Amino acid sequence: MIVAIAGLLSGYSIGAGEGASALQSEISSLDAEVSSLSAQLAALQSSADANGTVYLGSSLNSLYGSVKDSIVTVMGIVKESMGYGYYSYSEVLGSGFIVNLTGECLIVTNYHVIDGMINGSVTFTSGEAYPFEVLGADEYSDLAILAVVGAPAGTLVPLEVASSSIVRVGDPVVAIGNPYGLQSTLTSGIVSQLNRAIQTETSGSHLIAGVIQITAPINPGNSGGPLLDAEGRVIGITSAIVSDSQNVGFAIPSDTLLKEIQGLAEHGSYSHPYIGITGAAVDYLIAEAAGLDATYGVLIQTVTAGSPAAAAGLQGGEYTVTVAGTRYYAGGDLIVEVDGQRVRSMDDLTSYIELNAYPGTAVSLTVLRGGGTFEVPVTLGAYG
Repeated sequence: MIVAIAGLLSGYSIGAGEGASALQSEISSLDAEVSSLSAQLAALQSSADANGTVYLGSSLNSLYGSVKDSIVTVMGIVKESMGYGYYSYSEVLGSGFIVNLTGECLIVTNYHVIDGMINGSVTFTSGEAYPFEVLGADEYSDLAILAVVGAPAGTLVPLEVASSSIVRVGDPVVAIGNPYGLQSTLTSGIVSQLNRAIQTETSGSHLIAGVIQITAPINPGNSGGPLLDAEGRVIGITSAIVSDSQNVGFAIPSDTLLKEIQGLAEHGSYSHPYIGITGAAVDYLIAEAAGLDATYGVLIQTVTAGSPAAAAGLQGGEYTVTVAGTRYYAGGDLIVEVDGQRVRSMDDLTSYIELNAYPGTAVSLTVLRGGGTFEVPVTLGAYG
């Protein structure tokens, strides 16, 4: 802006009379514009958090004040075998939050927070604590739905839940939870990527799909807390971190919660769509070694016998190639699209299927095979 003003001033540096008057008017207008912009910049800088993320609209303080009473500490005891008939007991805790998506106020948290927990309770910011009942749990999406027992109706204030489909890379986010037992801790950052697929201790070999990657610092005890957008709406459930990383965290997308909560609350479980393959993400080196016609996509490694993939005729690898010390199966199908959406990795494939399909429905896979391109319909199975 300063450079632009200097250029304008030098262009009007000569003249008198009416020209000088016009010049003075132009200068006054520019001065007013600069003052306005300076005020806007100061307002933006004052609302920037420690990570340099600028929050428009309400400040972090007012956002926190509007949601803090809807966030709880989930606490209980876990019994662990020490062998030879001896057991140890330890206290575990995580976070949770209140929603009303079924006509009843319920608590959302992570499956791994309540897995194996006994004598569980939820504690509100007021210090009041109540026992809970687990209505439903899904280890394959790391979700659990709890009903609070005995809490007065006015205690349960639900948060607004937005669709995670509105989230974009670079959006500011806020995480609130209880890291290391430090109740109601707020951290902030940005969305660093979307549609990650991760494995956790509870999900086993199955990938949790559609996961939001964030820079907001989260630590043990944050699990199960809400990930909020700049308007204070839930867009995810904080779940996992990469050990020894610098602010690489993950949150289950709110669309997964919206999709599952009715079934979890009513039936206690949820069935996920299942295709039945293992695959490797293709890059340039793998494409060269395997003789592929594309440098992206999912190269099918194995097809599970009796699976939907096997019934559809998808083909796994027939021989091996080694790239940078890692062995891959080559000669199988290369999946490059699902329902017309480009597939670059297993993250893309599993996230699309998890968020857009159900067991018993069909997806169309575009595969490269033997120099040709084929559309392969696959009717999905179920697990969970």
